[in-house]
Amino acid sequence: MTVDTFAAPVVATHGSTDPTAPLVVLLHGRGSDESEILGLAPHLPAGPAYAAVRAPIAEGGGYAWFANRGVGRPVAGSLRDTMDWFRHWLDDLAPAGRPVVLVGFSGGAAFAGGLVLDDPGRYAGAAVLFGTLPFDAGLTTVPGRLAHLPVFVAQGDGDHVIPRELLDRTWGYLLAESGAPTVARREPGGHQLTARTVHDLGEWLAHRLAFVDHLGAVPAGPVSSPTWPTLAGGELPVRTGPRPEVSWTIPQQQESQNAPAELQERLFDAVRDLAGVEVGPSRISVPGARGFVLREGSADPQAWLVPQVGEFAHLHPAYDGSLHLVLPPELAADVSAKGWGRPHMWAGTRLSPGFVMVHGPRDEDELAVVLGIVAASHAYASNS
Repeated sequence: MTVDTFAAPVVATHGSTDPTAPLVVLLHGRGSDESEILGLAPHLPAGPAYAAVRAPIAEGGGYAWFANRGVGRPVAGSLRDTMDWFRHWLDDLAPAGRPVVLVGFSGGAAFAGGLVLDDPGRYAGAAVLFGTLPFDAGLTTVPGRLAHLPVFVAQGDGDHVIPRELLDRTWGYLLAESGAPTVARREPGGHQLTARTVHDLGEWLAHRLAFVDHLGAVPAGPVSSPTWPTLAGGELPVRTGPRPEVSWTIPQQQESQNAPAELQERLFDAVRDLAGVEVGPSRISVPGARGFVLREGSADPQAWLVPQVGEFAHLHPAYDGSLHLVLPPELAADVSAKGWGRPHMWAGTRLSPGFVMVHGPRDEDELAVVLGIVAASHAYASNS
């Protein structure tokens, strides 16, 4: 198929008519249409342009976004054709430089997921609402694929439309391996948008668009192996074994594979000995977290956890043992891709794009690596 196989897009719009305003594209599910999903727009932030696009009909009368029993498992060919059709429309409407955020519900979520997996750098964010990523469509889902792409995901505990194994796989990938800073919401209901979800989606969208407007967007997507001057050989190794469990709510905390208390104290002592570091209670974390502060350093507020007081990192209490710190964006993405941590869910929306959790060290070898990661954060904040 080619883009000419499909009819011209049918689009309903709301909000700004400024051709440079951020564009939020709303993608509906099966059994719905562009007019129905456009009803979301008045409940979302004012300022952007909103466009709801009707799903094209593929040969044989089936939705190109859905195949295989209508459960969000797109056939690779039909998804590829539909994505090309969509991109042809989008690139005319929103040339490079105009921020675009995708919001997809149900089958539209699978389509939005396919678009960002195919070309993460094209988008400023994506919302996956009560749907699944298109895992069986031949798209890349390697670790770090969605680095620096803020994502909002919402699911219903009682959803019987999308198979639970696909919902769980989507949840797990977005919150861990993908590298995306992901705000996640679980609802007690089924396969439907709720007032709470729409409110939280609007809040996330407002923060993301304000961040992009004021500070710009780090290009999303995987990074080639960056150089780590603070690590032996200049390369971050891959962390062995499965990733630890991490809370998906605020505060972000490590919940399994916690560092032994003795290693936590050795880590604290080593960071305290870095040049110019002072210690005290963290100004941004939970009670008991110990902050690492520099009196002087970078003038870039994105190089700090709390720029007003010079906090560049903190160590969480003993029951947790992980750290939060800020890294240059390419190093933060490498940490996530190789299993040493994950971005904070507010990275790139309310906090620095390099704001990342680093898992506590489990042994001597990991202690050396984690110290090298913290040293890179120290160098970033101190301009050294």
